Parts: sequence; structure tokens; C-alpha cells
Amino acid sequence: MAELKADVLVLGAGMVGVSAALHLQARGRNVVLVDRHEKAGEETSYGNAGLIQCCSVFPYMLPRDLTKLFKYALNRAPEMHYHLNALPGMLPWIVRYFLNSSPEGALRSAMAALPLIQRSLTEHEALIAEAGVPELLRRMGWINAFRSEATLEKGIADLERHRAYGVPGDILDAAAIAEQEPNLSTDFAGAIHWTSPGFVPDPGGLAKAYAALFIRKGGRFIAADARTLEQSDGKWRVAGPNGALVARDVVLAMGPWSDQVFRPLGYNIPLKSKRGYHIHLAPSGNAVLRHPVLDADRGYLLAPMNRGIRLTTGAEFALRDAPPTPAQIERALPIARRTFPLGNPVEDKPWMGARPCLPDMLPVIGKAPRHKGLWFDFGHQHHGFTLGPVTGRLIADMVTGVTPFTDPKAFAAERFG
Repeated sequence: MAELKADVLVLGAGMVGVSAALHLQARGRNVVLVDRHEKAGEETSYGNAGLIQCCSVFPYMLPRDLTKLFKYALNRAPEMHYHLNALPGMLPWIVRYFLNSSPEGALRSAMAALPLIQRSLTEHEALIAEAGVPELLRRMGWINAFRSEATLEKGIADLERHRAYGVPGDILDAAAIAEQEPNLSTDFAGAIHWTSPGFVPDPGGLAKAYAALFIRKGGRFIAADARTLEQSDGKWRVAGPNGALVARDVVLAMGPWSDQVFRPLGYNIPLKSKRGYHIHLAPSGNAVLRHPVLDADRGYLLAPMNRGIRLTTGAEFALRDAPPTPAQIERALPIARRTFPLGNPVEDKPWMGARPCLPDMLPVIGKAPRHKGLWFDFGHQHHGFTLGPVTGRLIADMVTGVTPFTDPKAFAAERFG
């Protein structure tokens, strides 16, 4: 069988991989996009809340509040669930996560990611315009709603902390919430309206639109098993359906499955997954949800997607490929029904996905230390959908030898030894 030659193979066709492929293509590289699925955006990029989080300066660190940690330990917190059998393997990672979640560690991670967060919406806007899908971006922000004065005060303090970095937002009292969302429950003491983020009512559809743009511009998308990756004679090869796919450079962008490639190559990068769930429900009667709304005290989010109202959960610490346990959906759904008029589910069972996380909540982006032509672009934690295009630009800068728009040192694989 004949070899299919390219300049770069990009492994993984989620938001991160498709964006990297587009930016490399824009630099004149002949790119082949490889995924186990026939279509882009079928995994984590499909199942998120659809938010382009240009306001999220501070990453999702492990809380240090003892009351909250006690609830976590009892497995009763709505925003977190864990599998007991996963703890032995995950405990060393969780300890590292906890240590990195100190105020100093959280600030260090936030400042490293800030240039990416600040450019995230701009990079999406450029690709959305080029892909010709303006209907997939809504500039409405999202609402973080609180049920008590105590949690509202913490939310206001968080807003003030973000304002120091130029992030806008409004404080809403109960009347203002009702004005913004007339069909929402009146049980909230107040809310923060983060006004700057974009919202995408079909996240998987946007990844597919970017992939379609890549193909229209001459890119090739091939379903193949990236785990067959090997290096010989200075080239990288993946077994394709009609012969080997061959390139000088390869970008690993497989999200939570990236370890299936980097571990056989000898890299011990501490990549773990936080699993999450969603379910779509029809709105009841003529009820309309105008914004994504996070019920901060109950640990779920409602988002007005094209398929219906998407209810998304917090994090589940479990083995990546363990059977689904949608306990958080089951806990949240009765509360959500009292919060907003929800009808019947649109699908038969909840969707489950996995967020690829490193213990410092920063991605790995850059050159592999021991293999020429191998590049890493994974571990975007809760922000893969947000950061895909901007980290696509960053990895394209590095692969093509252009001075990166920001210092990538904080994202280097070498930080883990």
C-alpha cells in the first residue's frame, strides 16, 4: 500500500487538534488530521457547556475549605463525585493537585495561562468568521447564581479579583436576575453576570465547522489509530486505512487519551481525567433560558443549546474508561426542575466525557524533550473548548520556528521532570 506523505500529522480531532491543524495549515504546512472517529468533535469537545471562557483568569483548583473537603470525602458534594476504586491510582495526582492549589500555586498557574485566556475569544471569532458560522457564537456571557448571601459575597469577591485583570462583570440582585431570566426560580440571593464570554449553542458543531474549513482549504482528515505511531528514518508513521501516514512532525492533541501515545514513548507526564456528564431536556411550555446559568451552590449548570437545555455536572474522579455513574445528574435534576421549567429528556441516557488535566491545571504545549519532530498539545483541563484556537496558534508558532506570541516555558513537559 502507498504511503500518504504530509508535513505534519495532528493526532486528535477535538477542538484542540482541529485548531492546531488549521493554524499549521495557515502557515503553509501540508497537514493530515487523524482521529479514531470519522468526524471531528465527537468526544470532550462535544459535551461541554459551550462557554468561551475569556473571563476565567483563575483555573479550577482544588478547594482548601475544610467543610467542603469533608463533603468531598463523604461523596456528598453536588459538584464532585469519586469512585473509591480509582483513589489508589489517583491519590498521588490529587496530592499534587492540592499542593498546586495553594494561593501561590493558583496565582502562578493563572498568570501563566493569562495570555491564552485573554486571546481565547478573539481567536475563536477569527475562525468562526472564516468558517462562515456566525450563528454559532452568541455574545451574552453567562450567569453565576448564588442561593445565600454568604456565597454571593464570595462571588462578588471573585469578580473583584478578576476585575483587576480587566475582566468585566455585573452584580445582579434578585430583581435583576428575574429581568435577565424571567423563567428562573426566585430562590437566588444574587448573581454575577460575566458579560464578556462567548456562548456556543452547539460545541460539537463548531468543532465540525472548523474541521470542514480545514478540509475546504485542502487539509485531509483520516480515521486511523494514533496508537500505531512510530518513528523511523527521521519520520513519524501512523498506520492508515490505505497505507502509512508519514510526516516529519507530529502534534499529539488527543486530550485525555494522549497518554496512549506518550507513555509507550517513555514519557511519565501526570495526565489524569476529570469526568463530566450532561443531559438535554426540552424546556417546559414556552419557558426560555436566555443565558447559561450556573447554580453555584448546587454544582450544576443549565445552558440553552440547540438540542434543548443542557444540564452539565461538575467533576467526577474515576478511571477514564470506567463505566458511567451519573450520580451527579441524578442529584442535580430534581433541583434543576425546581429552578427552571424542564420537560422530558431529549436523549435516552446522559452523555459522559473526560477532561484532560495536569496537577497544575496548565496544558502541556511544546516540543517533546527526547523525540525530534514530536510536539505536545494536550491537558487543557476545563478549558479545551475555550483554548483550542489560541493554543493552536501557539503550537503552530513553535512547530514552524516563529517566535511565540507568549512565553511557552510554563507549558513545557520538562516541568514534570
